[in-house]
Amino acid sequence: MRGRVSLEVLVGPADRRAALCRDVTEGLQARPKALPPVWFYDETGSRLFEAITELPEYHLTRAERQILDAEARRIAAASRAESLVELGSGTSEKTRLLLDALAEQGSLRQVVLLDISAEVLAEAARALAQRYGVAVHGVVGDFRQHLGKVRGEGRQLWCFLGSTIGNLLPDERARFLATVAGQLAAGDHFLLGTDLCRDPERLALAYDDPKGLTAAFNRNLLHVLNRELHADFDPEAFAHEARWRAAEGWVEMRLVAEEAQAVRVADVGLEVTFEAGEALRTEISTKFRAAQVAAELAAAGLVPCAAATDPAGDFQLTLAQPA
Repeated sequence: MRGRVSLEVLVGPADRRAALCRDVTEGLQARPKALPPVWFYDETGSRLFEAITELPEYHLTRAERQILDAEARRIAAASRAESLVELGSGTSEKTRLLLDALAEQGSLRQVVLLDISAEVLAEAARALAQRYGVAVHGVVGDFRQHLGKVRGEGRQLWCFLGSTIGNLLPDERARFLATVAGQLAAGDHFLLGTDLCRDPERLALAYDDPKGLTAAFNRNLLHVLNRELHADFDPEAFAHEARWRAAEGWVEMRLVAEEAQAVRVADVGLEVTFEAGEALRTEISTKFRAAQVAAELAAAGLVPCAAATDPAGDFQLTLAQPA
């Protein structure tokens, strides 16, 4: 039986372009220069990232799946969720482990997906409606802006997986978690995936793999700016760099200018100079400690009620409830 599919568009092409123009104008004039990682994910970037997740050096996706394999039934039983709400859903591949468990126990009635890509969202919604025979509501939007527009029916289980929260700066994480808490009612749950601290050498390999896929993924951001905003970046004139910053507790991905150069971004009327060795930060990926996860959830009004890690202790899933 196929469930009903509905789609709500909060971010259209014009909105995305306006956001890109704003981020580029502000980010390339900031000190230090920085752009948010959301712009990595055009078709090429998404394909490169999928390839990265299959690399032996990139443990994160496999570790999270291991935990979901082991814990999905317990999470389903604890939440008794009638609606699963996934933020930054993508293809929802891993989430199917949770949906299988909820469907098996007979509580699942609805799936709500929030993602920035209308095409990926529509495809995932159709697949889930076919597989589970429940209503699937897709919301085309940005989890940084549109959480207040997302709501499931009945008891809800909100999911934010893949340690995507690690891409947010500390103040952004605090606002995000507080907004999630404000959307949950008594009896609802929030499932958060976080990558954990480990040996910096292992982290370095995960973000600067020997095959060069992460470097290509990083430089692809410049190809996106060239295509979308008629910039004239030479991507090969920038070196990929991944650096562990112990004081901040995150891996920082950067593009470092190999020589002094000037770049024009025609569509926003901007000319930017780079000194030799100057970096453009393209992503942070925070690595958490278990106590830090609990503290940040508590500060936002969310009470952890269960947590599980993979056998190697690389990754953690935390189930929380509103205080």
